[in-house]
Amino acid sequence: MSQSQNNPEQVRAITRKQELVDYLASGCKPESNWRIGTEHEKFGFCWKTLKPLPYEGEHGIEAILTGLQQTFNWQPVYEDGHLIALLKDGCSVTLEPGGQLELSGKPLENLHQTCDEVHNHLHEVKTIADPLDVGFIGLGFQPKWKREDMHWMPKQRYKIMREHMLKVGTLGHDMMTRTCTIQVNLDFSSEADMVKKFRVGLALQPLATALFANSAFVDGKPSGYLSYRAHIWTDTDYQRTGQLPFVFEPGMGFERYVDYMLDVPMYFVYRDGQYINAAGQSFRDFMQGKLPALPGEYPSLQDWDDHLTTAFPEVRLKRFLEMRGADGGPWRRICALPAFWVGLLYHQPSLDAAWELVKDWTIEDRAQLMEAVTRLGLRASVKGQPLIDLAGAVLTLSKAGLVARQQLNSTGQDEAGFLSTLEDIVACGISPAEKKIRLYNEQWGQNIDPIFKGFAY
Repeated sequence: MSQSQNNPEQVRAITRKQELVDYLASGCKPESNWRIGTEHEKFGFCWKTLKPLPYEGEHGIEAILTGLQQTFNWQPVYEDGHLIALLKDGCSVTLEPGGQLELSGKPLENLHQTCDEVHNHLHEVKTIADPLDVGFIGLGFQPKWKREDMHWMPKQRYKIMREHMLKVGTLGHDMMTRTCTIQVNLDFSSEADMVKKFRVGLALQPLATALFANSAFVDGKPSGYLSYRAHIWTDTDYQRTGQLPFVFEPGMGFERYVDYMLDVPMYFVYRDGQYINAAGQSFRDFMQGKLPALPGEYPSLQDWDDHLTTAFPEVRLKRFLEMRGADGGPWRRICALPAFWVGLLYHQPSLDAAWELVKDWTIEDRAQLMEAVTRLGLRASVKGQPLIDLAGAVLTLSKAGLVARQQLNSTGQDEAGFLSTLEDIVACGISPAEKKIRLYNEQWGQNIDPIFKGFAY
Protein backbone atom coordinates (compact mmCIF):
# COMPACT_ATOMS: atom_id res chain seq x y z
CA MET A 1 0.00 0.00 0.00
CA SER A 2 2.88 2.36 0.62
CA GLN A 3 6.60 2.57 0.29
CA SER A 4 8.31 0.66 3.06
CA GLN A 5 10.47 2.68 5.42
CA ASN A 6 11.43 -0.38 7.47
CA ASN A 7 13.27 -2.42 4.87
CA PRO A 8 16.49 -0.68 3.73
CA GLU A 9 16.77 -3.03 0.75
CA GLN A 10 13.41 -1.85 -0.58
CA VAL A 11 14.38 1.84 -0.55
CA ARG A 12 18.01 1.54 -1.68
CA ALA A 13 18.69 3.35 -4.96
CA ILE A 14 18.67 1.08 -8.03
CA THR A 15 20.82 1.94 -11.04
CA ARG A 16 21.53 -1.42 -12.72
CA LYS A 17 19.10 -3.55 -14.73
CA GLN A 18 20.53 -6.71 -13.20
CA GLU A 19 19.15 -5.66 -9.83
CA LEU A 20 15.66 -5.66 -11.34
CA VAL A 21 16.25 -9.09 -12.86
CA ASP A 22 17.50 -10.43 -9.53
CA TYR A 23 14.42 -9.04 -7.82
CA LEU A 24 12.10 -11.08 -10.03
CA ALA A 25 14.34 -14.15 -9.68
CA SER A 26 14.15 -13.87 -5.90
CA GLY A 27 10.59 -15.14 -6.22
CA CYS A 28 11.83 -18.67 -6.99
CA LYS A 29 10.75 -21.07 -4.22
CA PRO A 30 10.96 -24.81 -3.60
CA GLU A 31 7.70 -26.60 -4.32
CA SER A 32 7.12 -27.13 -0.60
CA ASN A 33 6.78 -23.35 -0.24
CA TRP A 34 4.39 -22.76 -3.15
CA ARG A 35 1.23 -20.95 -2.11
CA ILE A 36 -2.13 -19.85 -3.58
CA GLY A 37 -3.20 -16.21 -3.42
CA THR A 38 -6.72 -15.53 -4.68
CA GLU A 39 -8.15 -12.10 -5.49
CA HIS A 40 -11.66 -11.19 -6.50
CA GLU A 41 -13.66 -8.03 -7.12
CA LYS A 42 -17.39 -7.35 -6.82
CA PHE A 43 -19.85 -4.56 -7.50
CA GLY A 44 -21.74 -2.90 -4.67
CA PHE A 45 -25.20 -1.45 -5.24
CA CYS A 46 -28.09 0.08 -3.33
CA TRP A 47 -31.01 -2.35 -3.17
CA LYS A 48 -33.60 0.43 -3.35
CA THR A 49 -32.27 2.02 -6.54
CA LEU A 50 -29.82 -0.62 -7.87
CA LYS A 51 -27.39 2.26 -8.37
CA PRO A 52 -23.65 1.81 -7.81
CA LEU A 53 -22.31 2.92 -4.45
CA PRO A 54 -20.70 6.32 -3.98
CA TYR A 55 -17.72 6.62 -1.67
CA GLU A 56 -19.40 8.74 0.99
CA GLY A 57 -22.80 8.58 2.63
CA GLU A 58 -24.96 6.22 4.63
CA HIS A 59 -24.99 3.64 1.83
CA GLY A 60 -21.46 4.30 0.57
CA ILE A 61 -18.30 2.27 0.26
CA GLU A 62 -16.73 4.20 3.12
CA ALA A 63 -19.54 2.98 5.38
CA ILE A 64 -18.88 -0.62 4.29
CA LEU A 65 -15.16 -0.32 5.03
CA THR A 66 -15.83 1.35 8.38
CA GLY A 67 -18.27 -1.39 9.35
CA LEU A 68 -15.78 -4.10 8.44
CA GLN A 69 -13.06 -2.32 10.41
CA GLN A 70 -15.12 -1.87 13.54
CA THR A 71 -16.98 -5.18 13.55
CA PHE A 72 -14.27 -7.56 12.33
CA ASN A 73 -11.11 -5.84 13.61
CA TRP A 74 -9.49 -4.88 10.32
CA GLN A 75 -6.63 -2.37 10.37
CA PRO A 76 -7.56 0.79 8.45
CA VAL A 77 -5.42 2.42 5.75
CA TYR A 78 -6.00 6.11 5.01
CA GLU A 79 -5.00 8.38 2.15
CA ASP A 80 -5.60 12.12 2.42
CA GLY A 81 -7.98 11.40 5.28
CA HIS A 82 -10.04 8.89 3.30
CA LEU A 83 -10.38 5.27 4.40
CA ILE A 84 -9.25 3.38 1.28
CA ALA A 85 -8.23 -0.11 2.45
CA LEU A 86 -8.22 -2.64 5.28
CA LEU A 87 -5.50 -5.07 6.38
CA LYS A 88 -5.64 -8.21 8.54
CA ASP A 89 -3.69 -11.47 8.77
CA GLY A 90 -1.95 -11.12 5.42
CA CYS A 91 -5.18 -10.15 3.59
CA SER A 92 -6.35 -6.80 2.29
CA VAL A 93 -9.68 -5.29 1.29
CA THR A 94 -9.19 -2.51 -1.22
CA LEU A 95 -11.14 -0.26 -3.58
CA GLU A 96 -10.98 -0.37 -7.34
CA PRO A 97 -11.52 2.97 -9.16
CA GLY A 98 -15.30 2.68 -9.48
CA GLY A 99 -15.86 1.42 -5.95
CA GLN A 100 -15.52 -2.27 -6.73
CA LEU A 101 -14.59 -4.02 -3.48
CA GLU A 102 -11.60 -6.36 -3.77
CA LEU A 103 -10.33 -9.07 -1.46
CA SER A 104 -6.65 -9.88 -1.91
CA GLY A 105 -6.26 -13.11 -0.02
CA LYS A 106 -3.41 -14.44 2.07
CA PRO A 107 -0.97 -16.85 0.39
CA LEU A 108 -2.45 -20.20 1.44
CA GLU A 109 -1.36 -23.83 1.20
CA ASN A 110 -4.48 -25.36 -0.33
CA LEU A 111 -7.80 -24.64 -1.96
CA HIS A 112 -9.85 -25.65 1.07
CA GLN A 113 -8.26 -22.75 2.94
CA THR A 114 -8.78 -20.48 -0.05
CA CYS A 115 -12.48 -21.23 -0.27
CA ASP A 116 -12.92 -20.80 3.49
CA GLU A 117 -11.24 -17.40 3.18
CA VAL A 118 -13.60 -16.34 0.39
CA HIS A 119 -16.64 -17.61 2.30
CA ASN A 120 -15.62 -15.77 5.48
CA HIS A 121 -15.01 -12.54 3.57
CA LEU A 122 -18.36 -12.64 1.79
CA HIS A 123 -20.06 -13.38 5.12
CA GLU A 124 -18.38 -10.35 6.70
CA VAL A 125 -19.34 -8.10 3.79
CA LYS A 126 -22.95 -9.29 3.85
CA THR A 127 -23.13 -8.78 7.62
CA ILE A 128 -22.20 -5.12 7.17
CA ALA A 129 -24.05 -4.51 3.91
CA ASP A 130 -27.48 -5.94 4.73
CA PRO A 131 -28.42 -3.37 7.44
CA LEU A 132 -27.32 -0.61 5.06
CA ASP A 133 -29.64 -1.91 2.31
CA VAL A 134 -26.58 -2.62 0.17
CA GLY A 135 -25.91 -5.68 -1.98
CA PHE A 136 -22.88 -7.06 -3.81
CA ILE A 137 -22.77 -9.03 -7.04
CA GLY A 138 -20.05 -10.87 -8.93
CA LEU A 139 -20.09 -10.10 -12.67
CA GLY A 140 -17.40 -9.23 -15.18
CA PHE A 141 -19.02 -5.92 -16.16
CA GLN A 142 -21.52 -3.53 -14.60
CA PRO A 143 -24.69 -4.65 -16.44
CA LYS A 144 -27.01 -1.66 -16.02
CA TRP A 145 -25.31 1.65 -15.37
CA LYS A 146 -23.50 3.84 -17.87
CA ARG A 147 -19.94 5.09 -17.55
CA GLU A 148 -21.13 8.50 -16.37
CA ASP A 149 -23.19 6.89 -13.59
CA MET A 150 -20.13 5.34 -11.93
CA HIS A 151 -18.47 6.99 -8.93
CA TRP A 152 -14.72 7.56 -8.79
CA MET A 153 -12.97 6.64 -5.56
CA PRO A 154 -10.74 9.22 -3.83
CA LYS A 155 -7.37 7.56 -4.49
CA GLN A 156 -4.51 9.59 -5.93
CA ARG A 157 -3.17 6.90 -8.23
CA TYR A 158 -6.58 6.52 -9.89
CA LYS A 159 -6.70 10.21 -10.74
CA ILE A 160 -3.36 9.85 -12.56
CA MET A 161 -4.48 6.71 -14.37
CA ARG A 162 -7.85 8.26 -15.24
CA GLU A 163 -6.24 11.21 -16.98
CA HIS A 164 -3.68 9.09 -18.82
CA MET A 165 -6.26 6.56 -20.04
CA LEU A 166 -7.90 9.23 -22.20
CA LYS A 167 -4.68 9.48 -24.23
CA VAL A 168 -4.14 5.79 -24.99
CA GLY A 169 -7.53 4.20 -25.74
CA THR A 170 -11.30 4.59 -25.64
CA LEU A 171 -12.30 1.98 -23.05
CA GLY A 172 -9.86 2.64 -20.22
CA HIS A 173 -12.43 4.35 -18.01
CA ASP A 174 -14.76 1.40 -18.48
CA MET A 175 -11.95 -0.96 -17.46
CA MET A 176 -11.32 1.08 -14.33
CA THR A 177 -14.88 1.63 -13.14
CA ARG A 178 -17.11 -1.03 -14.70
CA THR A 179 -15.17 -4.33 -14.65
CA CYS A 180 -14.59 -7.02 -12.04
CA THR A 181 -12.34 -10.04 -12.21
CA ILE A 182 -11.10 -13.10 -10.35
CA GLN A 183 -7.40 -13.90 -10.38
CA VAL A 184 -4.95 -16.23 -8.68
CA ASN A 185 -1.29 -15.66 -7.83
CA LEU A 186 0.99 -18.68 -8.07
CA ASP A 187 4.65 -19.49 -7.44
CA PHE A 188 7.48 -20.98 -9.49
CA SER A 189 10.64 -22.88 -8.57
CA SER A 190 13.08 -21.62 -11.19
CA GLU A 191 13.37 -19.47 -14.27
CA ALA A 192 12.58 -22.44 -16.51
CA ASP A 193 9.54 -23.31 -14.39
CA MET A 194 8.36 -19.69 -14.54
CA VAL A 195 8.68 -19.65 -18.33
CA LYS A 196 6.69 -22.85 -18.86
CA LYS A 197 3.95 -21.72 -16.49
CA PHE A 198 3.88 -18.29 -18.11
CA ARG A 199 3.51 -19.82 -21.58
CA VAL A 200 0.80 -22.29 -20.60
CA GLY A 201 -0.98 -19.58 -18.64
CA LEU A 202 -0.98 -17.12 -21.53
CA ALA A 203 -2.01 -19.72 -24.11
CA LEU A 204 -4.92 -20.94 -21.99
CA GLN A 205 -6.17 -17.56 -20.74
CA PRO A 206 -8.73 -17.48 -23.59
CA LEU A 207 -10.08 -20.80 -22.33
CA ALA A 208 -10.38 -19.38 -18.83
CA THR A 209 -12.13 -16.33 -20.31
CA ALA A 210 -14.62 -18.61 -22.07
CA LEU A 211 -15.28 -20.81 -19.01
CA PHE A 212 -15.80 -17.79 -16.76
CA ALA A 213 -17.54 -15.55 -19.33
CA ASN A 214 -20.01 -13.54 -17.26
CA SER A 215 -20.32 -10.06 -18.74
CA ALA A 216 -22.81 -10.06 -21.60
CA PHE A 217 -24.69 -6.84 -20.78
CA VAL A 218 -23.76 -3.20 -21.33
CA ASP A 219 -26.06 -0.30 -20.40
CA GLY A 220 -28.86 -2.75 -19.63
CA LYS A 221 -28.83 -4.67 -22.91
CA PRO A 222 -26.95 -7.61 -24.48
CA SER A 223 -23.71 -6.30 -25.95
CA GLY A 224 -22.97 -9.00 -28.51
CA TYR A 225 -20.13 -10.22 -26.30
CA LEU A 226 -20.12 -12.98 -23.69
CA SER A 227 -17.12 -11.41 -21.96
CA TYR A 228 -17.34 -7.70 -22.56
CA ARG A 229 -14.75 -7.32 -19.80
CA ALA A 230 -12.22 -9.19 -21.94
CA HIS A 231 -13.16 -7.10 -24.99
CA ILE A 232 -12.47 -3.90 -23.06
CA TRP A 233 -8.80 -4.78 -22.77
CA THR A 234 -8.43 -4.59 -26.56
CA ASP A 235 -8.77 -0.80 -26.43
CA THR A 236 -7.50 0.20 -23.01
CA ASP A 237 -3.76 0.79 -23.49
CA TYR A 238 -1.87 -1.32 -26.02
CA GLN A 239 1.48 -0.59 -24.33
CA ARG A 240 0.57 -2.43 -21.13
CA THR A 241 -2.00 -5.09 -22.09
CA GLY A 242 -2.37 -8.19 -24.22
CA GLN A 243 -0.85 -11.59 -24.91
CA LEU A 244 2.92 -10.79 -24.85
CA PRO A 245 4.20 -12.73 -27.90
CA PHE A 246 7.81 -12.45 -26.66
CA VAL A 247 7.02 -14.89 -23.85
CA PHE A 248 6.94 -17.69 -26.45
CA GLU A 249 10.20 -16.69 -28.10
CA PRO A 250 13.64 -18.23 -27.43
CA GLY A 251 15.47 -16.41 -24.68
CA MET A 252 12.39 -15.71 -22.57
CA GLY A 253 13.30 -15.32 -18.91
CA PHE A 254 13.39 -12.82 -16.09
CA GLU A 255 15.61 -10.41 -18.04
CA ARG A 256 13.32 -10.43 -21.06
CA TYR A 257 10.34 -9.51 -18.87
CA VAL A 258 12.38 -6.73 -17.25
CA ASP A 259 13.11 -5.36 -20.73
CA TYR A 260 9.37 -5.39 -21.45
CA MET A 261 8.55 -3.58 -18.21
CA LEU A 262 11.25 -0.99 -18.82
CA ASP A 263 9.43 -0.19 -22.07
CA VAL A 264 6.04 0.10 -20.36
CA PRO A 265 5.47 3.81 -19.62
CA MET A 266 5.22 4.76 -15.98
CA TYR A 267 2.14 6.07 -14.18
CA PHE A 268 3.48 7.47 -10.92
CA VAL A 269 6.11 7.49 -8.18
CA TYR A 270 5.05 7.25 -4.54
CA ARG A 271 6.85 9.55 -2.12
CA ASP A 272 5.95 10.58 1.44
CA GLY A 273 2.32 9.64 1.18
CA GLN A 274 1.80 11.27 -2.22
CA TYR A 275 1.58 9.91 -5.77
CA ILE A 276 3.70 11.99 -8.12
CA ASN A 277 2.43 12.02 -11.70
CA ALA A 278 4.99 10.39 -14.02
CA ALA A 279 2.48 9.20 -16.63
CA GLY A 280 4.14 8.37 -19.93
CA GLN A 281 7.66 8.73 -18.54
CA SER A 282 10.40 6.09 -18.68
CA PHE A 283 11.68 3.86 -15.90
CA ARG A 284 14.92 3.65 -17.88
CA ASP A 285 15.31 7.41 -17.45
CA PHE A 286 14.46 7.02 -13.75
CA MET A 287 17.40 4.63 -13.34
CA GLN A 288 19.68 7.30 -14.80
CA GLY A 289 18.38 10.02 -12.51
CA LYS A 290 16.66 11.69 -15.45
CA LEU A 291 12.97 11.22 -14.66
CA PRO A 292 11.24 14.54 -15.47
CA ALA A 293 8.90 14.09 -12.51
CA LEU A 294 11.80 13.63 -10.05
CA PRO A 295 15.01 14.94 -11.63
CA GLY A 296 18.14 13.72 -9.90
CA GLU A 297 16.39 10.94 -8.00
CA TYR A 298 16.82 7.22 -8.54
CA PRO A 299 14.27 4.41 -8.11
CA SER A 300 14.13 1.86 -5.31
CA LEU A 301 13.00 -1.73 -5.44
CA GLN A 302 9.70 -0.49 -4.01
CA ASP A 303 9.35 1.84 -7.00
CA TRP A 304 10.04 -1.12 -9.30
CA ASP A 305 7.48 -3.23 -7.46
CA ASP A 306 4.94 -0.43 -7.86
CA HIS A 307 5.75 -0.15 -11.56
CA LEU A 308 5.21 -3.90 -12.04
CA THR A 309 1.59 -3.42 -10.93
CA THR A 310 0.90 -0.92 -13.73
CA ALA A 311 1.11 -3.43 -16.59
CA PHE A 312 -2.04 -5.43 -17.32
CA PRO A 313 -1.20 -8.41 -19.58
CA GLU A 314 -3.30 -11.58 -19.37
CA VAL A 315 -0.55 -13.10 -17.20
CA ARG A 316 1.57 -10.75 -15.10
CA LEU A 317 4.97 -11.51 -13.60
CA LYS A 318 6.08 -10.10 -10.29
CA ARG A 319 7.84 -12.39 -7.82
CA PHE A 320 4.99 -14.74 -8.64
CA LEU A 321 2.67 -15.19 -11.61
CA GLU A 322 -0.81 -13.66 -11.75
CA MET A 323 -3.50 -15.38 -13.85
CA ARG A 324 -5.82 -12.55 -14.91
CA GLY A 325 -8.30 -13.83 -17.52
CA ALA A 326 -11.57 -14.51 -15.64
CA ASP A 327 -14.75 -12.48 -15.20
CA GLY A 328 -16.09 -11.89 -11.72
CA GLY A 329 -18.62 -14.43 -10.52
CA PRO A 330 -20.33 -16.19 -7.62
CA TRP A 331 -18.68 -17.96 -4.69
CA ARG A 332 -18.29 -21.32 -6.42
CA ARG A 333 -16.48 -19.82 -9.41
CA ILE A 334 -14.26 -17.70 -7.18
CA CYS A 335 -13.07 -21.03 -5.75
CA ALA A 336 -12.95 -22.70 -9.17
CA LEU A 337 -10.54 -20.21 -10.75
CA PRO A 338 -7.59 -21.02 -8.46
CA ALA A 339 -8.51 -24.71 -8.66
CA PHE A 340 -8.31 -24.61 -12.45
CA TRP A 341 -4.81 -23.11 -12.47
CA VAL A 342 -3.40 -24.92 -9.43
CA GLY A 343 -4.31 -28.28 -10.93
CA LEU A 344 -2.56 -27.37 -14.19
CA LEU A 345 0.48 -25.49 -12.97
CA TYR A 346 1.33 -27.10 -9.61
CA HIS A 347 1.51 -30.68 -10.95
CA GLN A 348 4.40 -31.30 -13.33
CA PRO A 349 2.75 -34.03 -15.46
CA SER A 350 -0.35 -31.83 -15.94
CA LEU A 351 1.79 -28.80 -16.77
CA ASP A 352 3.82 -30.78 -19.30
CA ALA A 353 0.69 -32.24 -20.90
CA ALA A 354 -0.97 -28.80 -21.07
CA TRP A 355 2.08 -27.43 -22.88
CA GLU A 356 1.83 -30.26 -25.41
CA LEU A 357 -1.71 -29.13 -26.17
CA VAL A 358 -0.74 -25.53 -26.95
CA LYS A 359 2.93 -25.50 -27.97
CA ASP A 360 2.20 -25.49 -31.72
CA TRP A 361 -0.15 -22.50 -31.59
CA THR A 362 1.13 -19.45 -33.46
CA ILE A 363 0.88 -15.83 -32.43
CA GLU A 364 -2.04 -15.52 -34.83
CA ASP A 365 -3.76 -18.59 -33.36
CA ARG A 366 -3.59 -17.19 -29.86
CA ALA A 367 -4.71 -13.71 -30.92
CA GLN A 368 -7.63 -15.02 -32.97
CA LEU A 369 -8.75 -17.26 -30.13
CA MET A 370 -8.66 -14.42 -27.61
CA GLU A 371 -10.77 -12.23 -29.88
CA ALA A 372 -13.21 -15.05 -30.64
CA VAL A 373 -13.91 -16.07 -27.04
CA THR A 374 -15.01 -12.57 -26.09
CA ARG A 375 -17.96 -13.05 -28.46
CA LEU A 376 -18.39 -16.83 -28.77
CA GLY A 377 -17.12 -18.24 -25.49
CA LEU A 378 -16.84 -22.03 -25.64
CA ARG A 379 -18.27 -22.02 -29.19
CA ALA A 380 -14.94 -20.65 -30.46
CA SER A 381 -12.28 -22.89 -31.98
CA VAL A 382 -8.51 -22.92 -32.32
CA LYS A 383 -6.61 -24.53 -35.20
CA GLY A 384 -9.84 -26.24 -36.23
CA GLN A 385 -10.44 -27.75 -32.78
CA PRO A 386 -13.65 -26.79 -30.98
CA LEU A 387 -12.76 -24.99 -27.77
CA ILE A 388 -15.32 -27.07 -25.88
CA ASP A 389 -13.25 -30.16 -26.67
CA LEU A 390 -10.06 -28.49 -25.50
CA ALA A 391 -11.87 -27.42 -22.32
CA GLY A 392 -12.71 -31.03 -21.51
CA ALA A 393 -9.12 -32.13 -22.04
CA VAL A 394 -7.69 -29.31 -19.95
CA LEU A 395 -10.14 -29.86 -17.09
CA THR A 396 -9.13 -33.52 -17.06
CA LEU A 397 -5.50 -32.48 -16.65
CA SER A 398 -6.37 -29.97 -13.95
CA LYS A 399 -8.41 -32.53 -12.05
CA ALA A 400 -5.57 -35.04 -12.22
CA GLY A 401 -3.25 -32.41 -10.81
CA LEU A 402 -5.56 -31.63 -7.91
CA VAL A 403 -6.06 -35.30 -7.08
CA ALA A 404 -2.30 -35.86 -7.15
CA ARG A 405 -1.72 -33.02 -4.67
CA GLN A 406 -3.63 -35.00 -2.02
CA GLN A 407 -4.60 -31.91 -0.10
CA LEU A 408 -7.51 -33.21 1.98
CA ASN A 409 -10.05 -31.39 4.10
CA SER A 410 -11.39 -32.56 7.45
CA THR A 411 -13.75 -35.04 5.78
CA GLY A 412 -11.05 -36.54 3.55
CA GLN A 413 -12.05 -34.79 0.31
CA ASP A 414 -9.32 -33.62 -2.05
CA GLU A 415 -9.36 -30.35 -4.01
CA ALA A 416 -10.82 -31.73 -7.25
CA GLY A 417 -14.38 -30.96 -6.19
CA PHE A 418 -13.74 -27.27 -6.69
CA LEU A 419 -13.74 -27.91 -10.46
CA SER A 420 -17.30 -29.25 -10.48
CA THR A 421 -18.88 -25.93 -11.47
CA LEU A 422 -16.56 -25.75 -14.51
CA GLU A 423 -17.24 -29.38 -15.39
CA ASP A 424 -20.95 -28.56 -15.38
CA ILE A 425 -20.34 -25.65 -17.76
CA VAL A 426 -18.42 -27.87 -20.17
CA ALA A 427 -20.99 -30.67 -19.92
CA CYS A 428 -23.81 -28.39 -21.03
CA GLY A 429 -21.66 -26.21 -23.29
CA ILE A 430 -23.32 -23.02 -22.04
CA SER A 431 -21.39 -20.25 -20.34
CA PRO A 432 -22.72 -18.26 -17.38
CA ALA A 433 -23.17 -15.29 -19.72
CA GLU A 434 -25.34 -17.29 -22.12
CA LYS A 435 -27.53 -18.49 -19.26
CA LYS A 436 -28.14 -14.88 -18.24
CA ILE A 437 -28.94 -13.87 -21.80
CA ARG A 438 -31.52 -16.65 -21.90
CA LEU A 439 -33.05 -15.42 -18.63
CA TYR A 440 -33.09 -11.86 -19.97
CA ASN A 441 -35.02 -12.92 -23.08
CA GLU A 442 -37.31 -15.60 -21.62
CA GLN A 443 -38.02 -14.68 -17.98
CA TRP A 444 -36.95 -11.11 -17.29
CA GLY A 445 -38.92 -9.46 -20.07
CA GLN A 446 -35.71 -8.00 -21.50
CA ASN A 447 -35.25 -6.02 -18.30
CA ILE A 448 -31.81 -6.26 -16.69
CA ASP A 449 -32.93 -5.37 -13.16
CA PRO A 450 -33.66 -8.99 -12.03
CA ILE A 451 -29.99 -9.84 -12.45
CA PHE A 452 -29.26 -8.08 -9.17
CA LYS A 453 -31.74 -10.04 -7.09
CA GLY A 454 -31.01 -13.30 -8.89
CA PHE A 455 -27.23 -13.20 -8.57
CA ALA A 456 -26.30 -11.07 -5.57
CA TYR A 457 -24.14 -12.76 -2.95
